[in-house]
Amino acid sequence: MIKECTGGVSAPNEFFASGVHSGVKKVKKDLALVYSGTAAHAAGVFTTNKVPAAPVIVDKLQLLKSTSFRAIIVNSGNANACTGERGLNDAWSMVTLTAKALGVDEREVLVSSTGVIGQYLPMDKISGGIVEAMSMLDADGNGSAAEAIMTTDKFLKELAVQVTIDGLEVTIGGMAKGSGMIAPNMATMLAFITTDVAIAPALLQHAVKHAADHSFNRITVDGDTSTNDMVLALANGAAGNTSIESAADPRYDAWYEAFEYLLVRLCKMIVVDGEGATKFIEIHVLGAATEEGAVQVGRAIANSNLVKTAIHGEDANWGRILAAVGYSGIDVQPEDVEIFFGDVPILRKGYSIDFSEVDAKRVLSQKEIVISVDLNQGDASASFWTCDLSKDYVAINANYRT
Repeated sequence: MIKECTGGVSAPNEFFASGVHSGVKKVKKDLALVYSGTAAHAAGVFTTNKVPAAPVIVDKLQLLKSTSFRAIIVNSGNANACTGERGLNDAWSMVTLTAKALGVDEREVLVSSTGVIGQYLPMDKISGGIVEAMSMLDADGNGSAAEAIMTTDKFLKELAVQVTIDGLEVTIGGMAKGSGMIAPNMATMLAFITTDVAIAPALLQHAVKHAADHSFNRITVDGDTSTNDMVLALANGAAGNTSIESAADPRYDAWYEAFEYLLVRLCKMIVVDGEGATKFIEIHVLGAATEEGAVQVGRAIANSNLVKTAIHGEDANWGRILAAVGYSGIDVQPEDVEIFFGDVPILRKGYSIDFSEVDAKRVLSQKEIVISVDLNQGDASASFWTCDLSKDYVAINANYRT
């Protein structure tokens, strides 16, 4: 049984966190540190954007060089992206400075940044901030860390869950940031996960990839894939269980269920906090020939600005949904497609349209809306999560740098 608990990234045994104001931002906290008191395995998935930020490049190299990690250092307010050789050197400097402050090896530190693209990091300020963040590390520092990674986010996104394995309580904690520049094309935002389970490094990487594909890769706010997106996970084994070495181990299923649950909860928080969003939209694609096909259709609907603006206007414009199904790239018989808004059938087989505008409006006026699309091709399905697109989204992003 999965049990939610408090504590975020510092909830698992031997994990500590902090968040401080270093000066990258004018006032708000802008530097977060996550630290494991004992060596941890690490895994990560990263943006597919062909213009990756410096921290993405550094972390990929770090994960290739080592299987033992102790810390993640994250700054907000500056993406350190499109900054060339100087930006890459600055990312490595953040690694070096953090390792020195903590007294660990440089190969044991991962780095992340988020914020405005194309500006150099104020390393003099970050340097002092790293020392302060180290001094502020605390088992209750999760809230400060979650606050320090925020940019346009309106609220903290953090959670922890517990599950019993080998008679022991195993904890998974996480924090995420993101409300704009969110598209389901790995990794869509920043997320940092900690767990005290003992698990093989390769299996941890498998879990992160699979869970991200079923959570963060199934959300979209605006269709933009950032330069900095990543999901990083640390597992330090401090729960004391015998290491899980295979996906065939039943203990893996129990832990993974809780792990994916946590990621899905975090990604839904991101969608709810979508820039300018007023409605949370859950899209269920049913009756697909394959899961891949269901994902394609869900992505097309969720990314459609016409669908998202119609939902914002509470307009039962089902034709926009069917059009998105048509350009999703799968083979489809349009006359077989059925569309439901909540419990209200909108379109039935054979283009049968006979619904109550009043009933449709009742569903679309709610803050949380479920749209179901049945392709009537097979038994595969997939879910996507998105939000409406409002005038406020334009306002927020028109003035992002200023």
